[in-house]
Amino acid sequence: MIARSLRVAAQRGRCLLMPTRSLLAPRIPICRTYSNAYDHDGKTKVSIFNTETDLGLMITGYSQYGFRLNNDMVLIGPISVFPRSVLSWNVNNFEDITEDSLSLFPTLEPKIDVLIIGIGDQAPPPALSKRIIEFMKKYKINVEVLRTEQACATFNFLNAENRMVACALIPPLHLTYNENDILQAKLKQKELYETD
Repeated sequence: MIARSLRVAAQRGRCLLMPTRSLLAPRIPICRTYSNAYDHDGKTKVSIFNTETDLGLMITGYSQYGFRLNNDMVLIGPISVFPRSVLSWNVNNFEDITEDSLSLFPTLEPKIDVLIIGIGDQAPPPALSKRIIEFMKKYKINVEVLRTEQACATFNFLNAENRMVACALIPPLHLTYNENDILQAKLKQKELYETD
């Protein structure tokens, strides 16, 4: 009777039948019961760091007009973001990025380690990347020239690691969206018009 109930429990996945050292001895069941699938060690904890303001400023959203930060500030147009502050950046598109438009970053104190430049939704032209990298190399500042979406994510990641990072961003001209974005928009719209 006990052997039958152990076999049934093993079939349901509650017991493991472990072989013994002797080939002649029967297998011994080892049973563990969990009241909940996540009651054992190894729980996974997820924290979304771009909603926490104690890690500094993070970019939580962008549009064709500007950017939203994790402190709910909405900024219009191109911006320069630092771990604790943000400034307007006087460029209209990536063709306006010159040594003059980048002259702020080498003068900062404490000195930044990495400058991330988001140039909108187009791929960075190699000539632009080369020109910017050569200029910043004089000041020993590492540079990444990326699309704005990638630049926002890279800035958030490095800022969360407490790196000395700055980001110069140009809003994209075109936005791409997926099914999840459409679903989220519909849910927000439903919440807006929902009455108690």
